[in-house]
Formats: sequence, structure tokens, C-alpha cells
Amino acid sequence: MKDYKKTASEVLRLVGGEGNVAHLEHCSTRLRFSLADPGKADAAALKATSGVMGVIASGPQCQVVIGNDVVEVYDELMKLGKFTAGGAAQAPAAGGKKNISATLLDYMVGIFQALVPAIAGAGILKAMLTVLTTFGIMANDDVVYKVFYYVADAALYYLPIMVAFTTANKLNCNRLVAIATVAAMIFPNTMALLGTEGGAKFFGITLQNVNYTSQVFPAVLTVIFLAFIERSFTKVCPKPVRVFLVPMVCFMVTFPVALLILGPLGYSIGSLLTTVILFLYNTLGWLAVALLSATLPFMIATGMHKAMVPYCVASISNVGYEILYLSASLAHNISEGGACLAVAVRTKDEELRSAAISAGISALFGITEPALYGITLQRKRALYGVCGGSLIAGLFLGIMKVKGFAAMGPGIAGMAMYLDPNYSKNLIYAVAGLVIAVVASFVLTLVFYKEDVPAKAEVSQATPATVPTAGTVNTVNGANTIVYSPIQGKAIPLSEVKDEVFSQGILGEGIAVIPEKGELYAPADGTIENVFDTQHAISMVADTGAELLMHVGMDTVKLGGKGYQAMVKDGDKVKKGRLLLKFDLVTIQAAGYEIATPIVVTNGDDFAVKPVAEGIVVPGAVIMELEART
Repeated sequence: MKDYKKTASEVLRLVGGEGNVAHLEHCSTRLRFSLADPGKADAAALKATSGVMGVIASGPQCQVVIGNDVVEVYDELMKLGKFTAGGAAQAPAAGGKKNISATLLDYMVGIFQALVPAIAGAGILKAMLTVLTTFGIMANDDVVYKVFYYVADAALYYLPIMVAFTTANKLNCNRLVAIATVAAMIFPNTMALLGTEGGAKFFGITLQNVNYTSQVFPAVLTVIFLAFIERSFTKVCPKPVRVFLVPMVCFMVTFPVALLILGPLGYSIGSLLTTVILFLYNTLGWLAVALLSATLPFMIATGMHKAMVPYCVASISNVGYEILYLSASLAHNISEGGACLAVAVRTKDEELRSAAISAGISALFGITEPALYGITLQRKRALYGVCGGSLIAGLFLGIMKVKGFAAMGPGIAGMAMYLDPNYSKNLIYAVAGLVIAVVASFVLTLVFYKEDVPAKAEVSQATPATVPTAGTVNTVNGANTIVYSPIQGKAIPLSEVKDEVFSQGILGEGIAVIPEKGELYAPADGTIENVFDTQHAISMVADTGAELLMHVGMDTVKLGGKGYQAMVKDGDKVKKGRLLLKFDLVTIQAAGYEIATPIVVTNGDDFAVKPVAEGIVVPGAVIMELEART
């Protein structure tokens, strides 16, 4: 029986102990350590440790290859120490270089994305109150109305405080000090001071009279500066007095700088951002909404749409509404739903029909990930239907100048976000745009969609004249095993994979396929052993005992499951040819990752592995022959 606790203990000791581990996470096969002092790690001893299949060390990064037992060893490690463990890290830029713009975007999205539920909830609550007063069900001077309105209004009024928390959380500085500092900027006495006739002077410098309620960028800049002061002073402050002296210095330095420089600067940034977007809208008019609607599928696939989140929040907090992104999102989200429903009507694949119906309904209610990554991005004719429907609906919404009043994913459930208390037709036009989007995308997809047929040309020479069907036995000469290609693409030797764990055969021998289509099928009859949490890899045990690992892309654990949709679960019995996983090649490559997919035999002690495929292969082509060792 394997002793995971002993393996974990030895690994931790040989990487230099708990104090030498700055960060720990795991992927489908290996433990990933970031070490404070790489010199303390003993790679040779690690390789010789029971349960360790190999070690790859480069600078502060030390990867300890465990194989299929990585989760169990990781769990034991987490019992032995307190590590900065977590999920997927940010995807690196292509070429391995640090991408400053991507890092900046990651921070901005990390700050603003967490605000969306509170802002969206407050916006919808206000919209519902407007409906109730419009139809005379409730008066705006009722106590009940005021109670609900005040809590909704507070979400925007105290937005700077919420921003202070999310920014401090992202920068890992003292959250309560950050909240107190930003709260001081909207403190009634501070606002009265800034409004002093003739201007209040701080050491002879006039403080600008800015109302910081409902503002976001002043709080962001203030907390960034506070984090810098906190870290700098902590290094020189005597330890016995840090608990009160560091916060005191942060207050004394940060707050005046915020009132003198950072607050006015942040206010100007927010105003400028909104002005630029409104200028774009006023210049291109309805065309801006239409173009953004049609390109949103590609923006979402590459993560570019996240740049719109800070603008959307800032626009609603500054002018009370947003006129570009929320209309474009409505057109796109509903078009995803319409296209998926059309695919469900046209397809003859029962699994695809079920997935398309589910994804289509979700998209109609504003949740588009299943539709986008699971259906439309993988089928270009369905994607054309989405883009066409989005363009048509976007044109209408742009011409009608539809405004959104809550920062949330538009859909049927949230149509109240388009309720304008000063213009009742805004909601009517939004609903009309929804209907246009679903009808246009459904009709376009219904007309142009057809099932993809795997290419028959240039099939691997290893493909037999008659491809075995899903029920074919996977054996030759008794206990030997034939492994069929799980993917349509180009077969390459495992040694050409750009990852030492696979290319050096640390996990086992096998072959790799560079995918041309984002679908992974069962390469043999057997049982699914593990669908990894991030869904980028699946392991299974063939009925003949061969343990197979299929790893879609290199280092793709860092995507955190984005672009992957597992079609099976642990313990499922599968026949050769069953669809196991759908994955989006555009998303993987756009994030800078290799898409080569190794198929390896992890119990090589039991089988001799003979790769037999080369060139183009399709699902069902023979790629490996395994001979049982006696």
C-alpha cells in the first residue's frame, strides 16, 4: 500500500522544508513548488524518493512529478505546513515573457469583478422599486420603499469602501487600514472640509473639492499607495511596535497624499475613461454597439472583454448608466442561446443535442460559458449564427440607444436592468432587442449549420482498412492492447513535446497528437479513473489493465478549467469512441499554451509500448500497440 504521508514528508524535507516554500500548487501529475532558496532543494535525493517519478528544477521553480497520486500527496503536504497554495496562476505571455498589460488587466479585473454582485443586486433592486412605484403598487415616500431603496443606494454610495477592500485583498495589504483610509475620504466632515468656501489648505496647498462618493479609481490609487507605504515602513519599523506604528504611519502619509494628489487624479481617470467611451459611441453611434456585439465571442475567448468591466462599473457610478457594453452583451448572450437551440434542432448527435439545449437555456438567462466554450466556438457555422444574430440585434439596440443600469450579465432574468425611470421605452426596446437576437441567431444557425465530418484524407498509415467500432475488443494476442487515437490531428513522437515530464518519458511512454478539433474520445474500452478538477487531463484504465493518461495541452492547469468541458466523470464505464472531453483550441492558444496532447501509458512496468502512428490521424486510428510484459 502506498504511503502518501511518507512521500509528502520526504518531498517537503528535500525541497528545503516549509520555510523554503513560497508557493505550492499541483496540476494533473506534478507538485509545483516556488522556492525561496532553490539551493536548498536536493533534486537527486528527490528523484530517488519513493513515489516520485521525476524532478524538473529551473530557478525558483521546482516541479516534482508524482503521477496519478499527485492529489493524495498534495493533500498530505497541506497537512504538514501552511503554504500559499491555490488555484490556477495567471497564464504567461507567449514566449514566456512577462506581459505587463496582462498583469495590469489581471489586477484591475481582480479588483472590479468582485464588485459586480453587489452593484448588480443594488441596480436590480432599484429597478424593481421603480416598477412598483410606476404601477402605483408602492409610493416613494413609504417606509418600506425607503428601507429597500436605502440599502440599494448604499451599495453605490459606499462603493469606494468596497473598492478599498477588493484592492487591499488583491495587493495583500492590511484590509481594515485600507478601508478606514478610504472611508475617511467620504466621511461627512471631510466632505464639508473640502467644500470650504475659498478652498481648504493643507500646509498652504489647496485641497480640491471632489465628491468621492460612488467613485472607484480614487480608492484604487489610494490603496495601491498605502500598500507601498505599508510594505516599505514594515521593513524598517521595530517589530515590538509594528502593530500600531505601521498603521499610524499609513494613515498619516496616505490620507493627505490621497486628498492632494491621488483622489483628484483617480477622479480624472474615471471621468476620462467614461468620456472616451461616450465619445466613441457618439462618433460611431449605433455602429459601435453592433461591432462590439459581433466581436464579443472572440473577445471573451481571449479574455479581452475583461477590460470592459472597470469601464462599466465606472460609467454606472459616474453617470448612472452604461450605453455600449451592456447593450452589446445583451445581443451576444441571447444570440448564443438562439444558436445553441438551433444546433439542438439540427444535430443528430443525442449528446450534443442535450448539451446544446442546456447551454442554450443558460445563455438566454445570461450564463454564456457553456454555450460559448462547449458549443459555438467549436462549430464555426454555429459561431457565424452567433455573430450574425449579435450584429443584427446590436444594430437595433444601438439605434434605439438602449441604456443599462446594472453591471451584470444581461439575460431574461435580469431585464429589469434596462428599466429607465425617466424613459419607459428603454425597457421595451431592450426586450425587442432580445427577441431579435434569439430569432436572428436561431434562423441563421438553422440555415447554415451542418454536422462536422472528420476528414478522411491523409489518414495515418497505421489506420486499419476497417476502423473498429465502439464495441470492438481492444486486445490482440490475449492481454495485449490496441490504443486508438482519441483526437483528430497530427501524431508526433512524445520526444517532441515541449515538456520534459512527457518528452523524457518520466510519466511513461506513449505518443502525442497536435489537435485540429477540440474533442477528446475514449482510446479504448475501460473505466474513467480521474477527471482532473481543471478538466485539462483525464486518466482511465483500459479493460486490459493499461493505465492511460491524456493531457490536453502543456501547462494548461493554469487555465483553471477555462475552455474545457468534461463529458464524463470519475468511475464512468466507457466504450472506445465515446466523447470524453470538449476543449477550445482558440482559448488555449490565445493564452499562450502549447496544444500538443500526450497519450501515455503510466504503468509501463506492465506493458511494452509501441507507437505506430505518424502524420494525420482521426479518432479510431491505431496509434499504439501495448504488449503485456510477462
